Amino acid sequence: MANEPTRPSAPDGTTAQYRSHATPSDSGTLRLVAAFVAGAPFAGLVAAVEVAVVTAALGVPLSAAPVAVGLVAFAVYAADHVADAEGDIGSTPVRARIALRYADQLMVAAAVSYGLAVALAAGAGPAALALVLVPGAVWIGYATDWLPAAGDLVAPLGEVSVPRLKDVFLLNSAAVALAWAVAVVAAPLAFAGVPVDSAGAPAVALLFAYVFARSFVDVEVPNVRDVAADAARGVATLPVVYGVSGTRRALLAVDAVAAGLLAATAATGAASTPALAALGVGLAVSVTVTALADRLGGAALGVAPDCSYLVAGAVLLAIGW
Repeated sequence: MANEPTRPSAPDGTTAQYRSHATPSDSGTLRLVAAFVAGAPFAGLVAAVEVAVVTAALGVPLSAAPVAVGLVAFAVYAADHVADAEGDIGSTPVRARIALRYADQLMVAAAVSYGLAVALAAGAGPAALALVLVPGAVWIGYATDWLPAAGDLVAPLGEVSVPRLKDVFLLNSAAVALAWAVAVVAAPLAFAGVPVDSAGAPAVALLFAYVFARSFVDVEVPNVRDVAADAARGVATLPVVYGVSGTRRALLAVDAVAAGLLAATAATGAASTPALAALGVGLAVSVTVTALADRLGGAALGVAPDCSYLVAGAVLLAIGW
């Protein structure tokens, strides 16, 4: 397990190696709570709102899909924060402190959360069950040492080295974006038992591409904050390879593509206009965050990109969905 080297070994729940980073002398309680809420619980909330907005956009009945995908998101990100706590000390010290101190509890919470999601999906049918398994399966290849270990078994002499997806330039963000696009767009249909053709295949495909593009941006923007830590670990991200300015231009281009996909979705006439308008407002928030990526603080940069979907959800509620 990737988190084994960081298993707590001191009374305060941290390893001695990281004690100076992981146990600052400040009061800390509110910061710990804020950091925890801004971590996996926040990711779960955003994922649930994403699914709810897409449900409205596709015009399918509201189902348990937002809850199930939210539970999956919480589970995946809680496990990811524990697995990478050691490397996150420099970029997100408070969150890493929580992950180091409460690693076992977080992993139990992640397992319970994923189990609840699977139970909800099992009641909705095989398609829903398969969909909620996608993010977890991708995470196993993305953040754990499963792929490198499998590569070592295939090539025991070390002639072939298989990296984690998380360590492969662009493929790391693309894998995350693909997993969430599948879950966010397909789950509302699967949980409601609505065929793709009934919702409008072109609209479904365009919304899938839109969520993929937006998720890619949401993954890469926080990498601006993590650029030093990622470079030290040898993880290639857009900010590591092309710098902040190059990253900003690339991500604004992706947002421009997302805007085009949203317009194309509207042109199909099969999607809800209020929901697409709400997504458009959220996209404007994303563009603003991307443009200010190098001016936002680390904590803000960690949550600001995902706030675009919360804004979209608020707009959708405000206009009467």
